[in-house]
Amino acid sequence: MKLVVVSAGLSVPSSTRLLADRLAAAVGRQAPVEVEVVELRDLAVEIAHNLTNGFPGRTLAAAQDAVTSADGLVVVTPVFSASYSGLFKSFFDVLDKDALEGKPVLVAATGGSARHSLVLEHALRPLFAYLRAVVVPTGVYAASEDWGAEGLEGRIERAAGELARLMTGLSALPGPRPARDDLEVVPFAQQLAALSPTGPSGG
Repeated sequence: MKLVVVSAGLSVPSSTRLLADRLAAAVGRQAPVEVEVVELRDLAVEIAHNLTNGFPGRTLAAAQDAVTSADGLVVVTPVFSASYSGLFKSFFDVLDKDALEGKPVLVAATGGSARHSLVLEHALRPLFAYLRAVVVPTGVYAASEDWGAEGLEGRIERAAGELARLMTGLSALPGPRPARDDLEVVPFAQQLAALSPTGPSGG
């Protein structure tokens, strides 16, 4: 299975990339995955050009193809102004609108203060829900004080396990789910009447 990690860290070294690597390693401990990392810092100029002219450069196109063909994604952004970074959002803006449909995604973020931890719920989760991805229940936020502290590793392992199970389950399917033409739709009133102790004519 192919796991693609999208990191929007800007500095070198980057705590965002560090968290991304730890999440990918945790997924790899729970499922056989081939990991590919997309560093958005290296794609910033091509992303800007794509936004203005509508055409991706060669490196950006390869990154888009990697994300589209992935069995699962780990996406990590630094927090800027209480939300995801502009670079992070711009990358997903230039993806095909159907690229993430049904794709398992683990969302994560880094920031200087634990006060921004709700960015996972008020920014990242709605973004990927809009893109029709399947976001795992556990998001991972790492503030500066979380590194080396108790709790972060447990969240990483739990989120990675959720992603691994989703990826494994989807890869086990033989193909697209067949349409169910054999399902019978029973009106609610009829179902309720069948449950009545006096039968359909009961009051």
